[in-house]
Formats: sequence, C-alpha cells, structure tokens
Amino acid sequence: MASSRQNQEDAEIHEGEEGEVEFITEDDILAEYPLDGNDGDEPMDEDDDQVGDLPNVAGGSSSSANAEPVEDNSVQHFRGHKSSVFTVSSHPTQPLAASGGEDDMGYIWDITDGEVIVKLTGHTDSVTSTAWSSDGEMIATGGMDGKVRIWRRVGKAKGKDDYRTWEFLTELQGPDEVMFLRWHPKGNVLLAGSNDMTLWLWQLPSGNTMQVFAGHTGPVNCGEFTPDGKRIISADADNTLIFWDPRSPTPLFKLGSDDGRFNLDGITSLGVNPSSTLAIVGGASGGIRIISLSRGEVISTLGGHTEGESIEAVVFVDLTGLGANNDGPGVVVTGATDGKACIWDLGTMRLRATLEHQDAITTLLAHPAPQSHLLISASADRTLKTWDARTGKLLRTHTGHHGPVLAASLGLNGSVIVSAGDDGICAVYTTESTDEDAFVTEGST
Repeated sequence: MASSRQNQEDAEIHEGEEGEVEFITEDDILAEYPLDGNDGDEPMDEDDDQVGDLPNVAGGSSSSANAEPVEDNSVQHFRGHKSSVFTVSSHPTQPLAASGGEDDMGYIWDITDGEVIVKLTGHTDSVTSTAWSSDGEMIATGGMDGKVRIWRRVGKAKGKDDYRTWEFLTELQGPDEVMFLRWHPKGNVLLAGSNDMTLWLWQLPSGNTMQVFAGHTGPVNCGEFTPDGKRIISADADNTLIFWDPRSPTPLFKLGSDDGRFNLDGITSLGVNPSSTLAIVGGASGGIRIISLSRGEVISTLGGHTEGESIEAVVFVDLTGLGANNDGPGVVVTGATDGKACIWDLGTMRLRATLEHQDAITTLLAHPAPQSHLLISASADRTLKTWDARTGKLLRTHTGHHGPVLAASLGLNGSVIVSAGDDGICAVYTTESTDEDAFVTEGST
C-alpha cells in the first residue's frame, strides 16, 4: 500500500523551472476573488511609520513603577504595542521582526534599534499571527477578526535592495478567526487555519483562493506544510488530524477519537520531522502520539509530561547536522504547561533529558545549522532559555520580561532570539555571545 501511494504521489508532482518541484499550479486555483489592492491602505510615508517616542533600550531595565525590578540581559526592546504581544516573527535574512498584539496592531521593526519600519494596520481585533514568506518579500498578519492582511517589500520592485519600504498588498477573507498562518517552504502560497473548522490556501501576490479544506470538527488549532512542501497536515480542538494533498479537498487520511489510541482531549500542538515521514501531535490532556505519514496510523505514544497538562509546543532538533538528509526518525522536543520540555530519541523511544521552567512552556525553537544542537524555550515564568539538546545542559537564561513570554522567534541565522510578552514588550537576546554591543554594531551594518 505504501509503495502504491508513493507512486501515486510521484505522478502528481509537477516539475517547475530548473527542475524545482511545484505542488500546485495556476490551473489548480478554485476561484478568483476580485481584490482591491489598496483597501483603504496607501503606501506609508516615513513620517507615518513612527509610533510616538520609542525608547531605544539596549540592555536597560524594562521595569515600570508597578513592577518589581527584573534583571534584563536583552540587547534591545520594542515598546510599540499598547498591550499584550501575542506573536513575533523574525525576517529570514534581515535584522527585522514583525509583531502583533491585543491592541489590534502589527509592526515591522528594526531589531537593532527598536525603530518602527511599518505599521501593519487594518485589523479590528487582536493580531494573533505574523508570518514572513520564505523569501522575506511579503509579511502576513492574521487576527481574531478573521482577516489575513498582506504587505510586500517595495524596494525590490524599484531595483533597490531596500527592506525599509513596504506597501499594503491585499486583504484575504474567508476564515472566521485566524488560528495560525504558514507560508509554503519554497513558494508564495499561504495556509491559514480557522476557528470555524476550515483550512484556507491562497496564492500570492494574486490573492487567489487555491483551496478550501473542510473535514475538521473543531477549531483548526495547528497546521504545517511538510518540510518537502508536498503535503499539508492539520489538527483541531476536537481531536481530529487530517493529512492533505494541497491539490485536492479530499483527505489522504484522517485520524480521530474513534481510534482509541488517538484520544488526546483535543490537539494543541504539531510537528513534522525533516524528512516528512513522521508527525508528532500533542494534546490538551498531556498525551503525545507519533504518526506515520506513509501509513496513516499511530505507531507509538510518548509519556513524560504530567497528566492533564497541555502539550503546547513540538519541535524537531537536528543533532546529526544532516538536516532534511537525515533519514532517521530524529529527535523531538515537547513542551507543556507543566513547565517541562522533554527531549525524545525517536529511534529508541528513549527520553534523553527533561528540561525545566517554573511555569508553562509556550514556545520551543530549534536552532539552524551549524549549531543545530541548540534549543530555545520560552515560558510563562517570564524567561527564555538556551539549552544544549545533546546533553540537556542549560547554557543561558534570558531575562527582562515582567509577564509571561507568549511567543519567540530566531533571527539572523539563529544568532538572536526575539520574544513577545504579555507585558506588551518585545525583547531581543543573543543566543550565545555576551558581547551585546558587538551584536548591535554588527546588526546595524
């Protein structure tokens, strides 16, 4: 069966320019929706890009009159948001970050000095998702208002290598409330999960709807393109996981609570290994399941976390340095509201190490090569930590937030961590170097 399915998959793949794989073409677009490229937003003047007087703090205290002093080892702050910051994403190559928050605003800002580059306006409810396209030429924001809004870089169109000039492109509609956004790893295709049990796929910059996936029975909490870009996997709060061919609205396989081994009391987190053969899903009840994507079934379970504590993050770490060329099952890290991060060797199903925070873990990040053994965790205990995933050794604790750290992202090839806090602050930390001034100087060039 697996061999037959693989042959079918191979037959469905299109070959693009220079032999690149295209999983979708213009002919696959389901419908075209007229888009008003301006939608009330005009390219922004430089004077409009500033938000008040933003303190350019480098390693300074972020304490306020009502907060107890906290040691701050960050190298920069961004204070543009007026309330909790729910999401932050680092640009793939440039010293930029995009953040969104409870104030219904998003921003692109410079991580070296905290300067606002662009205000990402237009939402009427909290901005809960930000995501850069794989080439860094577009940024998407998603909100509780159901809107997905896209901006693009203007500098490239004018023949300039300018990442400080952006313009509003279009607004995508369809979701009831955006639960997550993911760009295709190799192209300008955007995936969004919705609170209304649907999954949406658009092509950019045209904004055409390529697919609407139905089949979930609860809010679609999480979803991913497989690293090879050929498939989509999504999971919902009603305990359903679906594996999709992006070209078809019919699932390749579907798992739910009718399979006794898959009862997780709702799926809260999801990860796919670099070779696109395994998925790890975590549930609200603390359970973890390993799914074979070729067989479409549960092949094992993992323990380690406290029963009843939700699994909030799943990430694969590459201890071999081989990346996607690693054909083995790999090493996965799971983080939960019990404050634990468990490092699992999937080849032996052995728990390698348990890492601990004093409160719930909200985000796990795997460092890229050549230091792919590094792991970053963010927590509601107001800290982030850098670990050596090979040994479980704590390398550095990153402090400065006065509330739970709600999100984090790695930037500049993993040399910095950008965090988003419930305290309304975004902070920038170095992963290893303690020479903060050297970072700021280097990042500014």
